[in-house]
Amino acid sequence: MKIAFRRPQAGFTLIEIIIVFALIGILVGLALPQYKTSLKKAREAVLKENLFIMRKLIGQYYTDKGKYPASLRMLVEDGYIRQIPVDPTTRSASTWVEIRETPSFEEMQPGMEFGIIDVRSGSKEKGLDGTAYDTW
Repeated sequence: MKIAFRRPQAGFTLIEIIIVFALIGILVGLALPQYKTSLKKAREAVLKENLFIMRKLIGQYYTDKGKYPASLRMLVEDGYIRQIPVDPTTRSASTWVEIRETPSFEEMQPGMEFGIIDVRSGSKEKGLDGTAYDTW
């Protein structure tokens, strides 16, 4: 009489697969909040850099022309910048808030246009430090 030995079958058991997926889920659950925080930090760094550059260009425009630009579009038209940067918090280049100069009563004349002296983000969200982006 011949005894037949059965070879063990290759593969993973259901419990092994469940354990692996559970470990992957735990790792993803721990990494996701870190990823979101890192993404927000990167957007804030880009926002700060964009604000710094635009404010610097507004100052250069004033130094060169003796007046502030009428809009951010003037910086593009006069060759100070290639295009208006995108606000990383709103993901749009058209949401920047232009802060205009406030003339004294004596300087006010009918039809006189005052330029922008500052620019801010149009986002109402708060940064990691708790301050609103539109106050930066």
